[in-house]
Amino acid sequence: MARNDDKQSLGDALRDFLKQRGLQKGIDQVNIAEAWNEVLGPGVAGYTLRVQLRGSTLYVSLGSSVLREELSLGSSRIIGMLNERMGREVVEKLVLR
Repeated sequence: MARNDDKQSLGDALRDFLKQRGLQKGIDQVNIAEAWNEVLGPGVAGYTLRVQLRGSTLYVSLGSSVLREELSLGSSRIIGMLNERMGREVVEKLVLR
């Protein structure tokens, strides 16, 4: 019979499983792309060609140079909003292409 000390929440157990199996990177890649579209909205999502997370750097390819310049002015704010949406520090640097 299990002791109370051995109990773990389902969320904690799932996080441990993903970490042990090396699956968290793939989950983060999918979630950050969804977060990008949600945080920046459909207007920016329409010009977004690719969202790729490598390590803690998020690379985003955009179809508009004007939009790229506009977003680059608020990159630290965007990073903050994305990390808040993800629930942890996932993105440290944003590279807009």
